[in-house]
Amino acid sequence: MTIDEETTPVAPRKQLSPTRGWLGVAAITASLFVFLTTELMPIGLLTPLSESLHVSVGTAGLMVTAQGVAAGLGVPFLVAWTRRINRRRLLTALLAVLAVGNLITSMAPTYPLILGTRLIMGFASGVFWAIGVSMAMRIVPERHANRAAAVVMSGISVATVVGIPLGTVLENAGGWRATFLIWAGLSSLVLLAVACTVPSLPSANAVSVREVFGLPVRNVPLRVVLVMVVLFVLGHFGAYTFVRPYLEESASATAGFITVVLIVFGIGGAIGNFVGGLTVGRSLRGSFVVGGLVLIGALGMLLTTGTNAVGVIAAMILWGLAFGVVQLSQINMTLAAAPETFEAAMSLNTMAYNTCIALGALFGGLLADHVGVPGVIWFGIVLVALAVILRASTGRRTTAAS
Repeated sequence: MTIDEETTPVAPRKQLSPTRGWLGVAAITASLFVFLTTELMPIGLLTPLSESLHVSVGTAGLMVTAQGVAAGLGVPFLVAWTRRINRRRLLTALLAVLAVGNLITSMAPTYPLILGTRLIMGFASGVFWAIGVSMAMRIVPERHANRAAAVVMSGISVATVVGIPLGTVLENAGGWRATFLIWAGLSSLVLLAVACTVPSLPSANAVSVREVFGLPVRNVPLRVVLVMVVLFVLGHFGAYTFVRPYLEESASATAGFITVVLIVFGIGGAIGNFVGGLTVGRSLRGSFVVGGLVLIGALGMLLTTGTNAVGVIAAMILWGLAFGVVQLSQINMTLAAAPETFEAAMSLNTMAYNTCIALGALFGGLLADHVGVPGVIWFGIVLVALAVILRASTGRRTTAAS
């Protein structure tokens, strides 16, 4: 990790056995998995969702938009309003919202009801992003606080690249409603795991709305990093949200092949996350720039080899690998830019990341409906290229750890 243990603020921790503490970290990481996969799962289900609910593919993509907007824009306010609530109690309540939301989604007869449910689930997701990592840091010995943070944050990449293909596999087996029903059950199991393993954690590090929004005004490196996050997330998720419709249109891909492609992307992402763990400590700048360039190349390959199965698989492997590296790089850049204001930085990262997931799906849907699905891939290329140019041009001024 690039975070200095002596400068990273960690709230007073309860004295727990190492085993109990790491079990709690595992439960928090599992919470991240169910929150993020719930948010992104519609990406792999857009075609059956749109057909079943009688809406366009672009409109179906608003399921991602609704949850992402709520998770991003609501987080600083909700964290401030819940600042006196015990963090274990708050997390269990958030997981209860997620479980009930997935259950309602699995049975909802109309698309507007699904959208409204996703909006409420998004508020719960945003609060988790703001408190989850700091909770993990508090329940392990102080010397392992950064390691706990690394475990939770590396789980972001795993959740992103595993959840979508897993949802596709489940949809092929039992339909999209069964997929969300299964996820409701999984969310309930994670809730029980949190209740059993995470100790009582009185709120100690909650940040005010003023502190959150004032940080990028004072902290220029963090401001630059957040702009890069916006560009990268818009580009990546704008393209990735519509990868299934693109492959179905360009290569007449079957549902089975889509599942294989998404699993391949997941494997590439897991490898990229591992590679990023080795490289970000040496050069955050280099990891982000090289990973971004590989991602751009993968999208270009998809455009030129989209009718060839081997070419598509090769492009998706590279795309996943690059995403894993860039994802871990941008998280480390955020924390390195503001090591002494940990929760505020994470709140801003949450706002930028989740809002741009939503906007990426929105802009991609507009392009898909009005220009054509290939236009969404070009959208990804341009936005990621801008992020790479900004990162390369800012150099060592961006973070202390570059």
